[in-house]
Amino acid sequence: MSLVFPAPAPVTLPVAGGGSYPVHRIYCVGRNYAEHAQEMGFSGREPPFFFMKPNDALVPVAEGETGSIAYPSLTSNLHHEVELVVALGPGARIFGYALGLDMTRRDLQGEMKKQGRPWEIGKAFEQSAPIGPIVPIASTGELNAGAITLDVNGQRRQTGDLKDLIWNVAETLEKLADAWTLQAGDLIFTGTPAGVGAVARGDVMQAHIDGLPALKVRVA
Repeated sequence: MSLVFPAPAPVTLPVAGGGSYPVHRIYCVGRNYAEHAQEMGFSGREPPFFFMKPNDALVPVAEGETGSIAYPSLTSNLHHEVELVVALGPGARIFGYALGLDMTRRDLQGEMKKQGRPWEIGKAFEQSAPIGPIVPIASTGELNAGAITLDVNGQRRQTGDLKDLIWNVAETLEKLADAWTLQAGDLIFTGTPAGVGAVARGDVMQAHIDGLPALKVRVA
């Protein structure tokens, strides 16, 4: 059967050391650091919950380069959220890790919460997930601890440690697998520490996780 129009190109991400990683799905974990949960008005070790982003949310940024994202429409309150990203390989085993940003139209998300409606308009928009190269786990070992930070224009905004995840990576994967069939190519944004806040046009965000290349992104 012939296609009625050309199929979109597959979405791939660069792998440190060579090769490309084909993306299947993008899962995100909400409120997975205690201090961030508290700043969002929640507390305690609540059961994990998930939302998703489309593949075209990804903005690959090469190591040592400054990526660029457009300031999105419909918002005046665009927030940064730095996150460890887990990349799954064959057998849904961890292939590697990356550093990512879960950009959020916070005003739109907040309005959807008030109305009891889905969050997609606040989370799942184009260019809402800048991401650095995927580093194979063979190079990093398991990332269960280590500093995670984000600076905006050289000023520290977010700081935390991977060991403070409410639901660690293994627990998160187990919970995800209860609801979905995890596959090679799946990415999991594992949550953000406290300190989320707004960025403006022209701001430069620089994110860091111990053991991974830094991620630098400008809001165009």
